Amino acid sequence: MRGSEIKAALHSGRRIYGIAVEGYSQPRWPRNFAQYDLDFVFIDTEHTPQERQTLSWAAQAYAANNIAPFVRIAEPSPTLAAQCLDFGAQGVIVPYVETVEQVKGMVGAVKYRPLKGAALRAVLDEGHFPNVETEEYLEHYNAEAVLIIMIESPEGVKNLPAMLADGKVDGVLLGPHDFSVSHGIPEQIEHPVFEAAFKEVIAICKANQVGVGIHYTSGGMQLQEKWIEWGCNLIVHLTDTIFVARGIADSLSALRKKFGDDVADVDADKIGLSGHAV
Repeated sequence: MRGSEIKAALHSGRRIYGIAVEGYSQPRWPRNFAQYDLDFVFIDTEHTPQERQTLSWAAQAYAANNIAPFVRIAEPSPTLAAQCLDFGAQGVIVPYVETVEQVKGMVGAVKYRPLKGAALRAVLDEGHFPNVETEEYLEHYNAEAVLIIMIESPEGVKNLPAMLADGKVDGVLLGPHDFSVSHGIPEQIEHPVFEAAFKEVIAICKANQVGVGIHYTSGGMQLQEKWIEWGCNLIVHLTDTIFVARGIADSLSALRKKFGDDVADVDADKIGLSGHAV
């Protein structure tokens, strides 16, 4: 899918499916993943030590295979967001968003680049463009650009209605690890406090016709199925790292065990919400 198609799906409530990618320097993965009808990949730069040239290559390779590349930047930075879009990303995922001002800055970078300075502030504050030609140009120039914000705290939940009010955010993604920790219930994703807050996020997004989802990293599939039944349509399923770990556990370890060789006592399903072994 293209970014423009993703935007339409998110706002209409149609489900889209993708995976998170940490090892995005793998040259075979874009073409191979395209066989499995992935709509997008969530390319992480918040927690992975990759550099910009590799990131640019990966974004363009996935886009060339009709998989929309979304890049999670390291912080709510308009500069980082614009850089990602300039080198080939079709969407930006912004971590730990809590304020209207943060969203406004991201909207400026994602929806109105390359407009900057006083001209950009006039658009963001007053909806005033230099002229109609510029407004139409910016709409065309940023047609594929998707803006997804991550809600990971009680403050983010509280301010979410105001953050979505201008209609420029395309999707909201819950980060379950940080969300649970900031609510005082670390990694307890079936705790009533977690579920109540998550349902509130879903309701707010639905009321504003904005896509909503959660990054599923651990637990049984029934968890993800439940969240979809609640109304999630932005489906981020595991990571490449977890898929590899489970493949080793399910296949290679089973082979060793069959022939009586030593097998590490590791349960791949025990990978924590952070995406790392616990």
